[in-house]
Amino acid sequence: MTFSHVPVLLDEVMHFLAPERGGIFVDGTLGGGGHAEALLSRLPATGRLVGIDRDWEALAAAGERLRPFGGRFTAIHGNFFDLPQLLASLDIRGVDGILFDFGVSSHQLDTAERGFSYHADAPLDMRMDRTAPLTARDVVNGYSFEQLCRILREYGEERFASRIADRIVRERQRSPIETTAELAALVRAAMPKKSRMEAQHPARRTFQAIRIEVNGELAGLREAVDRAHELLNPGGRLVILTFHSLEDRIVKQAFRSYEKPCTCPPGAPVCICGKRPTARILTRKPVTGTEAELSRNSRAASAKLRAIEKL
Repeated sequence: MTFSHVPVLLDEVMHFLAPERGGIFVDGTLGGGGHAEALLSRLPATGRLVGIDRDWEALAAAGERLRPFGGRFTAIHGNFFDLPQLLASLDIRGVDGILFDFGVSSHQLDTAERGFSYHADAPLDMRMDRTAPLTARDVVNGYSFEQLCRILREYGEERFASRIADRIVRERQRSPIETTAELAALVRAAMPKKSRMEAQHPARRTFQAIRIEVNGELAGLREAVDRAHELLNPGGRLVILTFHSLEDRIVKQAFRSYEKPCTCPPGAPVCICGKRPTARILTRKPVTGTEAELSRNSRAASAKLRAIEKL
């Protein structure tokens, strides 16, 4: 199975996770196993890595890639939102490092029939887990005008959300919208002429919003980050790669709350809330790709890395 996976910010991820410390590590978004392979290569012989992914194709490809590491690697089909339960099934209650890479894998984008890309014509799908019931076709053809506006505004930060939603509703009354090419064309047609001339594809934000809705990527994300933080052993590290501002904002706010949890009024002479820091932030500003990496991997352009260490 061919599963392309160019790990984003690989050197930076390894630096902040520091697998040389040993222990149990988790790659919560395994993909093709690029980050996982680097982690296992740096872990001591007694170290262990658990890889989690919703995509069976990713698990199969990563399992083959990581076969040389034998029993030091364990793959699980699941969603990192359920991390405590997934680890409990392996009798793991605490870990020393966790990686979340929120980006869509190159394989998913480049495999036309998965329906993620506006560059290739394919059935509207966009499911990371192909056994999940909700598809992009369901969203496009079944959501109301108001629902479409909401997800386009909230998840795509699309300023022409109402125009696009109106166009979708009118077009589907004639016949269902079935393919990525159909959707991309009607989004382009709905936008003002000037906006169609932007460097990035005019359907980019719409496709992002629908993908997020289909896969539930933001609903419960803060809680998932909190659960990962709670699972860390003292000195354990959590590294998260985000690819758009909505994700990054959630991660940034979560990390700040661990380092500065006090809820007392700003002018209070002493803390009376009793809340104490549970982690320290290792990245005062998000880490981004170097020029050399961006020249090798254009999909690293929007990546931001943030990291914390459990106290």
